[in-house]
Amino acid sequence: MSRSSRKTCGVNFPRFNNQKRSGSADDRGKVINFPSPTPAAEAARPKASLFQRLGPGLVTGCSDVDPSCAITATVAGAAFGHSLLWVVVLCFPFLLAIFSVTGRIGTQTCKGLLELVRERYSRKLALAGAIFAIVTNLAVVIADLMAVSDAFSILTNQSRMYFVAGTAFFIWYILVFQDYRKITRVLVIFSLPLYLYVVAAILSKPNVGQLLMEAFIPRSQPTLDFIENVVAIFGSLLTPYIIIWHASSRTDPGHEHDNADSVTATFIAIVLASSIMIAASAVLHLSHPVDMTTRQAAEALTPAVGPWGPVLFAIGIIGSGLVALPVLTASMCYDLAQAIGWKYGLSENPWEARRFYVLISAAMLVATLANFFPINPVKALYWSMILAGILLIPTLIFIVLISNDRRIMQTTSTMWENFWVGAAAGGAAAAGLIYLWFKFF
Repeated sequence: MSRSSRKTCGVNFPRFNNQKRSGSADDRGKVINFPSPTPAAEAARPKASLFQRLGPGLVTGCSDVDPSCAITATVAGAAFGHSLLWVVVLCFPFLLAIFSVTGRIGTQTCKGLLELVRERYSRKLALAGAIFAIVTNLAVVIADLMAVSDAFSILTNQSRMYFVAGTAFFIWYILVFQDYRKITRVLVIFSLPLYLYVVAAILSKPNVGQLLMEAFIPRSQPTLDFIENVVAIFGSLLTPYIIIWHASSRTDPGHEHDNADSVTATFIAIVLASSIMIAASAVLHLSHPVDMTTRQAAEALTPAVGPWGPVLFAIGIIGSGLVALPVLTASMCYDLAQAIGWKYGLSENPWEARRFYVLISAAMLVATLANFFPINPVKALYWSMILAGILLIPTLIFIVLISNDRRIMQTTSTMWENFWVGAAAGGAAAAGLIYLWFKFF
């Protein structure tokens, strides 16, 4: 068993619990097998509270509706009204199946997705997947960092450049020196203003009959902008980093796979994305929505809170961004470490997984420097999701292969899980190919 698998299977001593590690250097790498608990012991084990069961799903759901997803839904709503709502609804079974499968992969194998690809298939294939993931993640990290600093700018009326370095340092600090999981559980509270989009969508008083038709009856337009938005929505909701992270984070010791976790994350992501699109379609009427500013995007909250829209929008973006950025950055570093075979994990001490923590530091430095280029944050967020939509396909292929490999999994995917994950891969591939055809031919 590799050192990386040893840290997640069997026993793990997190660096956050102040417990000393027992044993000697000669014990390193040995596997400790614990006897299976008796039925009486299982019955005596304290049941997890509802919040403990749903907590990881809440974080995953809020991470999925990060600034990139919020802005993508805003652009789609402003450009095409409710015409793309069916794409969001279609993502519900896709996300539910993907979260369920990746959660089971993490808890049953105690390994990350790309680590399994490297061990079971080939190192080159894992490296190719890691490169795709890094390109996508880094683009989203840069874009989300822009969004958070721009939100601080809205609150303070100062240039967003004053907040880039401080935000990046905060993300780096909690990843390297603190327990980011405890901090993100608190930061989720600051993303709550985004739930006002649900109120804004209701107060915009859409035609319910027309809304249901556009949500459940697919319609398309043979234009580049329409296909572009379809790809961006796929990328924003089926983001590769969230999918890979959902598997990797479930390798943490003591984490059991729970369908309530997957359902919570899926429900939050779909409801928020749909509400943002409906609210934006009622308020924003722009000739080129992708060129809008962050302040213009905030106007979609006007039906719910009036002139307070920009302030509450900024707070929500800061909260969701600060929840998503640690996940984004860590996920990218997990990917490369798993593909190469480095020791990795946020429960490892920095001096015991030096290369993993150097990767985190390098990623935040690159993202910080990139933020000083004159780029429209809305445009950066939107285009990062188009890139994510195109690079989603290999991630889903890996998931299908691994989840059905009896050499790896205790239980393989069901027929319906295979159907929906395969449909998600097929839909993403079709949208990507059509987009590239319209773009270059």
